[in-house]
Amino acid sequence: MCGILGFINSDRNHPADERTARAMAAAIRHRGPDDEGFYFKDNVALGMRRLSIIDLATGHQPISSEDGSVWVVFNGEIYNFQELRQRLLARGHQLSTHSDTEVIVHLYEDHGDDLVQYLNGMFAFALWDERRERLLIARDRMGEKPLYFTQTADSFVFASELKSLVVHPAVERRVNLLALRKYLQYEFVPSPHTMIAGVHKLRPAHRLIFEKGEWRTESYWRLNYDGERLKIGEDEAAEELHDRLREAVRMRLVSDVPLGVLLSGGIDSSTVAALACEAAEGRVKTFSIAFDEKSFDESSYARLVAEHLGTEHYEQRFTEREMLEIVPEIPRLLDEPLGDGSLIPTFLLSRFTRERVTVALGGDGGDELLAGYPTYAAHRVADYYRALPRLLREGLIEPAVARLPVSTENLSFDFKAKRFVQGAALGAGTRHTVWMGSYTAEQQRLLLAPEVLAACPDEQVFDEIRIYDQPNGHNVRGDIIEQMMKLDATHYLSECVLFKVDRASMAASLETRAPFLDHTLVEFLTKLPIDLKMRGLTGKYILKRAMRDRLPQQIIKRPKKGFGMPVAKWVKGELRTFVRDTFAPERLKKRGLFNADYVERLLDEHERGVADHRKLIWTLLMFEMWPLAAN
Repeated sequence: MCGILGFINSDRNHPADERTARAMAAAIRHRGPDDEGFYFKDNVALGMRRLSIIDLATGHQPISSEDGSVWVVFNGEIYNFQELRQRLLARGHQLSTHSDTEVIVHLYEDHGDDLVQYLNGMFAFALWDERRERLLIARDRMGEKPLYFTQTADSFVFASELKSLVVHPAVERRVNLLALRKYLQYEFVPSPHTMIAGVHKLRPAHRLIFEKGEWRTESYWRLNYDGERLKIGEDEAAEELHDRLREAVRMRLVSDVPLGVLLSGGIDSSTVAALACEAAEGRVKTFSIAFDEKSFDESSYARLVAEHLGTEHYEQRFTEREMLEIVPEIPRLLDEPLGDGSLIPTFLLSRFTRERVTVALGGDGGDELLAGYPTYAAHRVADYYRALPRLLREGLIEPAVARLPVSTENLSFDFKAKRFVQGAALGAGTRHTVWMGSYTAEQQRLLLAPEVLAACPDEQVFDEIRIYDQPNGHNVRGDIIEQMMKLDATHYLSECVLFKVDRASMAASLETRAPFLDHTLVEFLTKLPIDLKMRGLTGKYILKRAMRDRLPQQIIKRPKKGFGMPVAKWVKGELRTFVRDTFAPERLKKRGLFNADYVERLLDEHERGVADHRKLIWTLLMFEMWPLAAN
């Protein structure tokens, strides 16, 4: 696991500045505290910071081809590299290391840009072909590893994180107003946008070629929900899912450093832990954290699974004060704003886990690929709700919901009921975003300055979502649940969940691996009939069927519970002064982006308990704390 970076000066007679490359690397030292390496030639620089996982002795980067004409820097893990290595050796290639990085160079020699088709893993890499004066950069299929880039008048620049990219003197720090509006809607910034104007994220499953002073991107894989479903019985599907998941876990157990499993007590992480116990040699280490706030604490379920599986289990309990101490650290953890409060427990768990292991497996992806979120069931309920007489809905139900007393507990009934009625009458994609996201279009019109609204009209802001308002939207079979699963897998998973996990874990120099995101497993899951993933209102049906004899029934039957934080309580309590200072009217007016009177209204209603504005306030707070924008 590493952080990578590089730049190519437009003027071939302008040598790459070594101090700039080393400063860019220093900005992401947390991604690779063990080693660093650089390539400099003429106007080209490549660099990396390394967290040593595979081939500790000879895996130094950059790595070149036998003749030194092709060079690569790499972030991630290639899980099938041993198989690829044997094939390359059989074809006559000479490999000087036992690292997964080196196979990329030789695959390029044999297959060119199509080398990505042979990789099973999570990755972001940059490959420089000296002879052709050509740069190839690529990102893994599901978006586990990040990659940013920009082209200025002077240079083409790329890096694993924005905090590295902006070190380059050619990169200006100007807020991207379109990205700001999208962030306010989703709580994250979707690819290819970033919060800095002129800077792009490389999309998942894309490669970029830079040559002759120009860049272009290409898709090399897609999440396919429009093909025919498999004709498969329940027993056969459960058995095959188990076998494929077990193989995905086994491949991710390869490591030359200590390894464990992040265990929340939900079915996804519990499944990974159970299959790791089946596939691993020796006793598996599992890690969880506990909280004093009962509605947010899942530690009893994690202990139940650990005892059932016989793992070597480690648990750390955090007080509310310890959690609050992380809030000022968030700008250090993130290079883009993120409105997901679960960043805090994710970082705490990563930091605790890193005390004993360097690599940890987790359950990310199970919800999006197997219909695990409660919002999927809500879409089916919404169809029935919309069929009710309008007089009943608007005259009785919605006023009654609006009068529900406000609670600050995790996913309280009033919070869920109010979000449901807020979005139930909208198109599928739009209501999904209302349920999962933060500011609606109407709320943005109240929040944002007229200049921001004029610069970014609604049709630009909501383009990713409104296509899902249509039947069979975005090349998906007719089932609305599958449409929302594709939306989440290509949008929320890669841009929010995996972004959060990458930054939180790498800030602790911990490598995380996600067996559910093995692309061969993903391709199998997209072909399964929807009723095997969601039976009635029950999600993850086939996973529960596959694991029913391997996990405690309490885990199989327990409802989905998010990895949340008591943000609603904090904003009106312990963080009140901090929030008020951050949103001081004179400060907001000076920045010129937000309506200070509307922000004051949100704070006042939340503090008085007449409304729950936790999402709106926290999303805005995370932007105001973001350190990379020019003031």
